[in-house]
Amino acid sequence: MLDYQQKLSIIESFPELKKKEVSLGRINFQYADSVADKKNVIYHLHPNGNGYGYAKDIDGYEPDAKGMVNIRDFSEEELRGIIKKAIHALSAEGAYEAATAGGVDHEIWINRSGQSLEVIYENDLWNVYAGELLDGTFRTYLEAREYLIEEGFRPEKTKKGRS
Repeated sequence: MLDYQQKLSIIESFPELKKKEVSLGRINFQYADSVADKKNVIYHLHPNGNGYGYAKDIDGYEPDAKGMVNIRDFSEEELRGIIKKAIHALSAEGAYEAATAGGVDHEIWINRSGQSLEVIYENDLWNVYAGELLDGTFRTYLEAREYLIEEGFRPEKTKKGRS
C-alpha cells in the first residue's frame, strides 16, 4: 500500500491534472480538458492515504454512485492505470469511444436471407438504415443492437471506424 506522499508524487507526475485543495487537508486532481461534466480524476485524496479515483464506465472497476472507486490500497501500477484510464475516458476521444461501440460508428448487419441494415452513429444517436430509408433511431448502441438481434440480424465481420 502506498502512503500519501507516494500517491501524491504519482498523481502529480501527470501534467494533465490540476491540483485543487479542498477542505480538511484533502486534495482533488482535475482534468481541465474533460468533455464530461466530471473533472475530478482523483477525489478527496486525504493525508491518511484514502481517496477516490474516477472509474465510471471503465472496465475492471465497480464504481460507486458518483463513478468513483476507493484507491486506499492501490499499488503504484494500479494508481497509474486508473489515472490513465480516467483521463482517456474524460477526453474527447474517450467520450467518443464510450458513446459509440468502442470507436466503431458504422456497422453492417445481415440476416439469413442476405438482407442488410446499416447502423450509423450520427448526431449523438444510433440510426438504422435499410438502404437510404431510416428504419429506426436509438439513444444507445445497446438499444440498436438489441433491436437488430430481435429482428434476426447479426453484425457483419467488417467494422468501420470514424470517417
